[in-house]
Amino acid sequence: MKTSSEGFQQSYNAQTAVEGENQLVVGAGVTNNASDQGQLIPMIDGAEVVCGGTPGQVLADAGYGNEQDLRELEKRGVDGYVALGREGKAPARIDPEKHPARARMADKLATDEGRRRYGRRKWQAEAPIGWIKEAMGFRRFSFRGLEKVQAEWTLVCLALNVKRLHTLQAA
Repeated sequence: MKTSSEGFQQSYNAQTAVEGENQLVVGAGVTNNASDQGQLIPMIDGAEVVCGGTPGQVLADAGYGNEQDLRELEKRGVDGYVALGREGKAPARIDPEKHPARARMADKLATDEGRRRYGRRKWQAEAPIGWIKEAMGFRRFSFRGLEKVQAEWTLVCLALNVKRLHTLQAA
């Protein structure tokens, strides 16, 4: 991946799909693409395998908000709440003729209900990433090569789930 100061580095972009109620990782993937574009549907597909069905609702940040994936969410009947820009910044005008799914998502997110539902993403999806980085101290992959890094990420997510299940059982 291209970095701002060091040119190109061998880097990876780790993805998780998190079940909302218990905050368990139900999908984990790694790419060597800096962007999250094109990763939403593969994460949903992975979660479907683990959970045995299509998720009823998906919350995702702006990195996942492309027209094709938003259309696929609609086609699958998934109630998606996908940000279309950075929080606190004025949204760019969306041409509903060129990007109808993005326009529908913008309208949905502009409602009180849309903002409320999307707001849950911060504590549902981001908390497990924080636990991985802070509580578990995992900030860097030990291996190189996409296949090995995917295996390492899967183990990290499995370890988090074991810790989480222990915490949930004790509660």
